Amino acid sequence: MTASQPLAGVTVVSLAVNLPGPLAAARLHALDAQVIKVEPPVGDPLNLLFPDYYQELTAGQEIRTIDLKDGAGAGQLKALLAEADLLLTSMRPRAAAALGLPDLVDKHGLVHVEIVGFAGDRADVPGHDLTYQAAHSTLLPGTMPTVPVADVLGGEHAALEALAGLRELETRRTAAGGADAQASAGQDANVEHAGGIVRRVVLDEAAAWAAGPARHGMSTPGGPLGGGTPLYRTYPTADGHIAVACLEPHFAEALAAHIGTEEDVLERTFAAESTAHWIDFAAEHDLPIERVALG
Repeated sequence: MTASQPLAGVTVVSLAVNLPGPLAAARLHALDAQVIKVEPPVGDPLNLLFPDYYQELTAGQEIRTIDLKDGAGAGQLKALLAEADLLLTSMRPRAAAALGLPDLVDKHGLVHVEIVGFAGDRADVPGHDLTYQAAHSTLLPGTMPTVPVADVLGGEHAALEALAGLRELETRRTAAGGADAQASAGQDANVEHAGGIVRRVVLDEAAAWAAGPARHGMSTPGGPLGGGTPLYRTYPTADGHIAVACLEPHFAEALAAHIGTEEDVLERTFAAESTAHWIDFAAEHDLPIERVALG
């Protein structure tokens, strides 16, 4: 018998397209939530640009195409939200307000996890992962990030906020149940039954959180994790590249005993043998060395 997952019985309606929202929805679905993904008639841009990734993130979810700007479409969304526990969005607050989402969240007592770009007065300012990273010094001028850190971390934050909101909702419902029992016994009860729970995820703040190691000099160029030591960097081999991460003293001592720790010695030695040779070497001597995978 398979044990029940934490979110079994929870229904999530997601209006979130692009990347952070689908990442969060995939996390929630992995915990057994039922996810109904509502997309506009043009579809999710993620599917148009990267269909394989889209299929990976939406596997097992129910996909519905609804024109929320149409009266019939708005009615369909209202019906979905009446049966849901959580609403996930990734739109600017003024767009959510135009759709009447705050009122629906309050009416049905939903958890609303809203993913926005900026906080406060900038909540309606447009942005993307690239601009969030640019603002928090995780980009090197003239280069592009290989991972959209703000989007990925924002998706994780959204899943976490969803869990926090659902926990709050559970507590509220438990309290309401106790209040109903008191009321039926003729006792006074003053427990709020209505109103939504809003948890906001700010991608700009996710970028700032991710930038912590760079901000403190850990991973900036020349820092301990930024190429400042020959014990933590990549090296070419005879047929590829390897990543060497021998920072801890016992790893450094083992590397020194078998090869050395001088940069020129390491470069020359690693370049003389194949990547496979060094992977076997790492396994034999219990060292954190891995091939650099491409693509």
